[in-house]
Amino acid sequence: MFQINVLQAKTELSKLLAMLENGEEEEIVIARNGNPVARLSLVGSPKPKKRIGAAKGKFSCPNDIESYTDAINMLLGGKA
Repeated sequence: MFQINVLQAKTELSKLLAMLENGEEEEIVIARNGNPVARLSLVGSPKPKKRIGAAKGKFSCPNDIESYTDAINMLLGGKA
């Protein structure tokens, strides 16, 4: 949880929204005179951070993959 005062929130609103969108913070508390008054959070779910490597370890490639070339060509309508 990140807390910020009202004046800072007014001047840095775009930065605060970016922090929420990027997943840096889940919720930002806005305080007046040190007392929490409001919460700022995303309406929907945050965007996924990274997709590269999402399936890492879920698939394997056979060591003899070249031996499947003819079968793949046949499936795709090519010649063996």
